[in-house]
Amino acid sequence: MGDSNEMETKNIGLRGIKVADTRISDINGAQGKLIYRGYNIMDLTENSSYEETAYLLLHDSLPSMKELSVFRSMISEARFIPKQMQKNMGNWRKDADPMDMLQAFVAALAGYYDEEFSSKEASYERAINLIAKVPTIVASWQRIRNDMELIEPDPSLSHAANFLYMMSGEKPDKDVERIFDVCLILHAEHTFNASTFTARQVASTRAHMYSAASAAIGSLSGELHGGANYEVMKMLLDIGHVEKAGSWIKERVARNERVMGMGHAVYKTFDPRARVLKEMSRQLAAKTGQPWFAITEGVEEATIAEIKRKKSMDIYPNVDLYSASIYYMLDIPMDLNTPIFAISRVAGWAAHVIEEKFAEAAPKPALYRPKAVYVGKDCGPDGCEYKPINLRT
Repeated sequence: MGDSNEMETKNIGLRGIKVADTRISDINGAQGKLIYRGYNIMDLTENSSYEETAYLLLHDSLPSMKELSVFRSMISEARFIPKQMQKNMGNWRKDADPMDMLQAFVAALAGYYDEEFSSKEASYERAINLIAKVPTIVASWQRIRNDMELIEPDPSLSHAANFLYMMSGEKPDKDVERIFDVCLILHAEHTFNASTFTARQVASTRAHMYSAASAAIGSLSGELHGGANYEVMKMLLDIGHVEKAGSWIKERVARNERVMGMGHAVYKTFDPRARVLKEMSRQLAAKTGQPWFAITEGVEEATIAEIKRKKSMDIYPNVDLYSASIYYMLDIPMDLNTPIFAISRVAGWAAHVIEEKFAEAAPKPALYRPKAVYVGKDCGPDGCEYKPINLRT
């Protein structure tokens, strides 16, 4: 057993524990700021594209016009996935969880693209492969499970537009394309969240990038991480009408139940991503005539008021609250919300895997091996006596 100080250790999920240096992103929770490689997320959503943002995350600088053109070409050329992989998808149950499918087939990419993994340059190639192919895997599954003909990637389309086209069979208009593109920018990176830490931990063993990305997808699938926006949309559908939002929230808070999409482990004010998503949800509602923005805003206002009244504390929306209504109004199936999160976040994961493996700053990255405090049986210095099974009561 540990000493008395160790016995007081509590499971805090490593919150507040600094485990590594990073140049990739930073969060100021008190001020509600998110930085990618030194650039404010608000500036990126106003001026950048997902492809440019992905380049920034991977390379620590914004690209020149030529560099961006080459990067876009590399991504569009890498969008195709093996026909055998798509055939294997057809062997899955049609009602299988899309995140389980995505995790399995991202891991399977290593079997199709088994080139040398150890160099930094090879890792950049794998990063492009993942950024390009994860949307194709998700879109292919959506078509296959609905017995629809597969759609080939269109190299003339942007990353955002191509996914929507491959999934639905219709090319989006410019407004929808831009809204979805900004969603991808907002979800691309968020420091050492659960899935990113998972990717880095796997990478610290010197496992290849496909293994790290597959593990990250498993972490992302939980409802307390990437699965939260799916739970938000279930909540909005349950409420159904904006007039019911107040009473629905009041009852939930009275039962001390969590309101999905509200509150954050790091931000102590408005999540900056939620600010952008809120306005885009408002725009889509005006465009489509659907009620989901109004209901979501009702949830936000009612939760803030009820938590303030009952617990005398402030609570704010996080990234999941308004992204749920956006995806729903874009006619994206609810169970693809989390895979779309992965479509975006894979750029951040890849950047962290490369940093974890090839950091230039001293000290070099080390294998993650946290310490645990044993609080189980203590039968003395020699351990518990092993009894044969016929002597056990």
